[in-house]
Amino acid sequence: MAVTDQAILKIKEMIVSGELSPGTRLPPEKELSESLGLSRNSLREAVKALEVIRVLDVRRGDGTYVTSLEPRLLLEALSFVVDLHQDDSVLEVFAVRRMLEPQAAALACRSITEAQLAEIEKQVADVGEDADVETLVAHDLAFHHLIAEATGNAYLTSLLDSLSSHTVRARVWRGITEGGSVARTIDEHCAILDALRGRNAELAQALMIAHVSGVEHWLRKAR
Repeated sequence: MAVTDQAILKIKEMIVSGELSPGTRLPPEKELSESLGLSRNSLREAVKALEVIRVLDVRRGDGTYVTSLEPRLLLEALSFVVDLHQDDSVLEVFAVRRMLEPQAAALACRSITEAQLAEIEKQVADVGEDADVETLVAHDLAFHHLIAEATGNAYLTSLLDSLSSHTVRARVWRGITEGGSVARTIDEHCAILDALRGRNAELAQALMIAHVSGVEHWLRKAR
């Protein structure tokens, strides 16, 4: 195993064991490298790698800290990767969304608050079929995020956010706009909202399956 990989694992073990907790400042570089039995160069490389994936926060002139380790931070790298993928990889991402988003809609029916429903209703009410692509993309991202957030599961919400590529969504909505299907797609959002409002988990799940599958089918044809 590369020395840098060993350094990464050792820092990870310190976090997992609780020796380093979220928000904790790491010991000075010399002290930490000696206690871990690593060269300072290996430690620096490990810190850089862990900074990229948002496990560590390097503050110039202040030191290196463990981040909050919140799911939204740790899954940012996945969002970057999803944006880079094309063709078959995008379809695989949609297959994962097709598995998770209907479950999220069903779960949301059991825990969604009136305030969260009002927020989703505002999202739906504020967008029209004459909206431009960027507005439609922003609406779509917010609509699906709010449903996931209503589950109360931070990891599920962050994972679905990470799978929600802005690039792919822009491509899809451009196609939907050119195909004259904006009204139908917004109607699908309205139907899902009605199911959420009625706390009908089975209906919300079924409607979300149809909604995500429809977009997936469009992508397959547009390849």
